[in-house]
Amino acid sequence: MLFLVAELLLLPGISVGGVLALVCGGVSIWLGFRDFGMQGGCITIVVVVLLALLVTVVSLRSRTWRRFSLDQRIGSSSMPVLPAEELRAGDRGTTLSRLSPMGKVEIGGRTYEAKSTGAYVDPQREVEVVGFENFSVIVRTVDDRKA
Repeated sequence: MLFLVAELLLLPGISVGGVLALVCGGVSIWLGFRDFGMQGGCITIVVVVLLALLVTVVSLRSRTWRRFSLDQRIGSSSMPVLPAEELRAGDRGTTLSRLSPMGKVEIGGRTYEAKSTGAYVDPQREVEVVGFENFSVIVRTVDDRKA
């Protein structure tokens, strides 16, 4: 019966679990006929079919598997506050990594994912916020503004 449950829930389709469930059921029926005669074999068939139905119904009920499932709610996100809610255009910071064109910047003591408006920006360069895109800050070097 374990092979039947494994076939129904873990390995859907006709696979090793289904074949093993059929083999085990067939062998038990054959042994019932061999060892107990016609009456014992018929009783074995009835028992195997009823057990297979019972196991199938119980294993497919949602309450059975709810005990095994993870029931924890995740209430956090990868970034609780959007950069646009903390920063404004014109705020200045320093690049922590090379922006090519994406990288990390530090603005106001916090680290943000940033995208440069130009080609590449080397680390430890002063940048200015010019906009926002999803969870990224769009920056340009302070030198670009003067040009």
